[in-house]
Amino acid sequence: MSKTPLEKIKRYAEICRRRNGLEFSTVEGVTEAVVTGLAKHLDELKRPLCPCNFYKDKKEEIKRRRWLCPCNEMQMYKYCHCLLYVTKDNFPVTEHLPEDHEGRQIYGLVPDPHPELGRPMKDRADDDLKDWYNK
Repeated sequence: MSKTPLEKIKRYAEICRRRNGLEFSTVEGVTEAVVTGLAKHLDELKRPLCPCNFYKDKKEEIKRRRWLCPCNEMQMYKYCHCLLYVTKDNFPVTEHLPEDHEGRQIYGLVPDPHPELGRPMKDRADDDLKDWYNK
């Protein structure tokens, strides 16, 4: 029997969580809402597009890949603006973000509990900054 999109996303999110050394949010409703939104997009669009953004054209966003979970911010900076992947204290990691990033301004400096894990695109972070704020 084939797994449902929700079952697939739960498994996928767990794998991502372990690879990053982070936790799922324990704030009531956060993890469920984000995972359900990802599953909805997986079912409708065949890709886990971040449900925490508004998109004029979801199919165009999929082509850009920037907001497919784990999004570019997560892969470069280990920052999850959805708050799905957080520290044990339910804060997103901000240690690797540029100082002027809104995540740093909102949450302050939140250390990465496992800096040896995650961030497969960290080498692209500096190059991406120029494009990130200009779009």
